[in-house]
Amino acid sequence: MVKQATLQLNKLPTIEDAKFAFDNFNIQSEIKASAWGDQVESAIDADRITVPTCICLDLEDLKCFEPVERQYERWGVIFHNSIAIQPSNPAFPAYSGLTVLMGAPKSGFLEATFLQAVNSVSAFVTSSQRLVLSAYDRDRQLLAQTALPSANLANSDSAISPNTLLSITGNNIYSVTFCAFDGQFTLDNFRFCL
Repeated sequence: MVKQATLQLNKLPTIEDAKFAFDNFNIQSEIKASAWGDQVESAIDADRITVPTCICLDLEDLKCFEPVERQYERWGVIFHNSIAIQPSNPAFPAYSGLTVLMGAPKSGFLEATFLQAVNSVSAFVTSSQRLVLSAYDRDRQLLAQTALPSANLANSDSAISPNTLLSITGNNIYSVTFCAFDGQFTLDNFRFCL
């Protein structure tokens, strides 16, 4: 079972109200995007492409402690204040594979900017405290916001399990920010849909 916190426009749901399904973004049209190689694992049937097309970033090609900025630019996203890590702290487990993204060098903040408008963004998150995901339009006007209400570290007394799916939807999203207000957090399976 996948836990998911979802926000549609300015309606702030609670964790209890969220639909816990990973298939809300049409997995039939998902592309697994690699940072460096030309290998692409795709579930797209070229004869019958459906919209939206979703891109899930494969972080495993990144080196540990590599600053992440333009590695996925050809897939339509540029990161700011992001580093790839392979967590040694068991409180921050990866969702899949070994590599995750973390806000650095400024802790508690990570931004993704899209080269064209997207309609949804999601990632599996583990955080040391409340984590806010905000979506902005081309003019940096806030479109929507959602939050992981509290810390969800592994092996803690948190009611929320680590690697909770945090997602946001809206029209014409050009950037998103993840902010834990001086906390630490990790992202895995970063995904966006056109």
